[in-house]
Amino acid sequence: MSVIEKNEENVILEEVPNEQYSSNVHIVKSNNQIRELQTFLIDRTTCRSDFKFYADRLIRLTVEVALDYLPYVPCEITTPTGHCFEGLRHEQGVLCVSLMRSGEAMEKGIRECCRSIRIGKILINEGIVTYAKLPPDAHRRRILLTFPVITTGSTVLAGLQLLLTTYLCDPSSIILISLFSTPDGMKKICEQYPKIAIVVSEINDVTPNNFGQKYFGTD
Repeated sequence: MSVIEKNEENVILEEVPNEQYSSNVHIVKSNNQIRELQTFLIDRTTCRSDFKFYADRLIRLTVEVALDYLPYVPCEITTPTGHCFEGLRHEQGVLCVSLMRSGEAMEKGIRECCRSIRIGKILINEGIVTYAKLPPDAHRRRILLTFPVITTGSTVLAGLQLLLTTYLCDPSSIILISLFSTPDGMKKICEQYPKIAIVVSEINDVTPNNFGQKYFGTD
């Protein structure tokens, strides 16, 4: 597992390796802001409007980190003052795939960072895929797979199996984005799919298991 180090101004600096999980697992190092957001989401007394507000904030922060693992290519642009600037652009062809229904909560944060991104959906019920709609060229795209809370890992594993066997996606082209995961759930995913990249804000036995219901107001 990699922990994303930040300086005193909370600017991302570098990663510090941790051998507990796969090297492709990246957990955002906790700071006061992130810890507060996590606290609101786990607190059972948080009302729905506050829950959604703080969830959207934590989703956006986690998505921003995940985007750093997309491939970038150099580019040269001209500034309004006529100067040349050597910058970067991420490669085209990114697809967001949300594991319904709670994964859909993360689509807003994805769209705020990637305005024209295409979004596919997979619905899994008790480990069985009951609905999937993805573009036919999904296997040629970089995939951001969203699921906010991983407990047993069964839903994510079923979604990954579909992506790899039915849509023939390359596991090294998949980035799983999650807010919370249990250690057991994370280990199961890492053991079965060690090549996928995973970005998560917290790995802990305590997770907000009612995330989807509370976010969408169906609890």
